[in-house]
Amino acid sequence: MNFKITGGTGFVGSHLAEFFLSNGHQVTAFGRSSEHPRIRHEGFRYVSADTTIPGEWQHELEDADAVINLAGVTIFKRWTDSYKKLIYDSRILTTRNVAAGLPQGRPIVFCSASGVGYYGSQGDELLEEDRGPGNDFLAGLSVEWENEATKSANKDIRVVLMRFGVILGKGGGAMAKMIPAFKLFVGGSMGSGKQWFPWMHLDDLTAAVLFIIESDQIEGAVNFCAPNTIQYRDLARSLGEALNRPAIMPAPAFLIRLAMGEFGNVFLASQRVVPHKLLSHGFSFKYPDIQDALRAVVEV
Repeated sequence: MNFKITGGTGFVGSHLAEFFLSNGHQVTAFGRSSEHPRIRHEGFRYVSADTTIPGEWQHELEDADAVINLAGVTIFKRWTDSYKKLIYDSRILTTRNVAAGLPQGRPIVFCSASGVGYYGSQGDELLEEDRGPGNDFLAGLSVEWENEATKSANKDIRVVLMRFGVILGKGGGAMAKMIPAFKLFVGGSMGSGKQWFPWMHLDDLTAAVLFIIESDQIEGAVNFCAPNTIQYRDLARSLGEALNRPAIMPAPAFLIRLAMGEFGNVFLASQRVVPHKLLSHGFSFKYPDIQDALRAVVEV
């Protein structure tokens, strides 16, 4: 198959490209850097482009069998008004341009990223894909993000909205922030620790994307998270055990908000997300439990 990946230089995009290449597929990745930082493979092409702007890069989508849209600046940074605009534009404009560039009259699948931030903070309620959106910044962003992707369904393209939880893997993502803190004996829970933490191992993410692409019946929103969601206090304890470091310094909610501003609410939100659609279609998780996932991430 011929895969196209926007945001192809990022943590998830790079791993997805390598996964597809290892399974004998062709991959074209898009990113802003002049070249891809690590992938060199005969089945791989890299296109340097600003995907928030329409351009020649859109013609590269015309021969795709599947398009995976991952572009967007990190949300893991203090949110000023200007940075919130960058978060918004990097997702909304890219998705709009990708949807416009997709071919018409060919049976392809468009897998576009979204996030569990779609649901807002919902306490202990179980959140399957049919649950409505929340009302904060990330919820509103996710609604518009998904709407831009869904417009491509007018071209008879199968659209999948990948609502990512926190992706755990080696060498990047959330673990790149959390592991150093625990190694310095300052890791701990956040706020009350009772809020639910939707997570997924990177290996399960890559396998799930291919599973969805090969499963014609799956479309619309899909929760990308492990079936066994945990609370923050259990995450802190499990990570501390995996690193042989105690989780001794919980951060109170007021301190998180003081230090991080509006962005701090991301760590205090409670989202008990369930991967109903993946499970109901028979997807098998390699890492359904946090202890096994964290051991795989931290092992040398």
